[in-house]
Amino acid sequence: MDRVVAAEILDGLPADDPDAVRSRRDLRMINAVMGNSRWLRREVARLAPTGVVEVGAGDGSFLASLAEAGVGEGELLGIDLAPRPDDLPTSVGWLEGDVFECFQPRACVVANLFLHHFDGAQLAALGEAMRGAESLCVCEPLRSRLAMVESHSLFPFVGRVTRHDMRVSIRAGFRPGELPDLLGLGAAGWRWSESTNLLGAYRLIATRGAR
Repeated sequence: MDRVVAAEILDGLPADDPDAVRSRRDLRMINAVMGNSRWLRREVARLAPTGVVEVGAGDGSFLASLAEAGVGEGELLGIDLAPRPDDLPTSVGWLEGDVFECFQPRACVVANLFLHHFDGAQLAALGEAMRGAESLCVCEPLRSRLAMVESHSLFPFVGRVTRHDMRVSIRAGFRPGELPDLLGLGAAGWRWSESTNLLGAYRLIATRGAR
């Protein structure tokens, strides 16, 4: 299955659109099913960074969970096209805008179901911008036929936007070996490890230093 990046419906909806609200709720459920949020919290806590920036922070729930756990020493920042969530803790900073225009590196960069939106040239530019960070924690869709079949089992439980966007996301997802190359991690002196699970998750941990 070749990688194909295409537009997702959610990206074009206003933040307060009922379909967008439903889709963000669906995404929380999908993250729970895939185990992404638990894995990210564990890995970020293990890295013990002095600051965290989440690109494509969505509803801010992941950063809120870090603030509650005292991870990142209060230096937490979310970047998203959506406005700052009303219930986000005051200790979490927020930038509303395009990640390529307002990215601010922190010690740890987190991306959860976000990088698959970008083509090769965009990922190379984002990888260049991340050179000021010390670590990366990434969860993305695994591009596989099994993941596509599994996504259909969730159709009764999610809204129409999510049913469409799940399939688009998987086609734009990654297989092991692809994302480090697209981000240019080797040329930038990172070392990294990749993993996948049977629930359709691709995961990448990268830290600064010779591979």
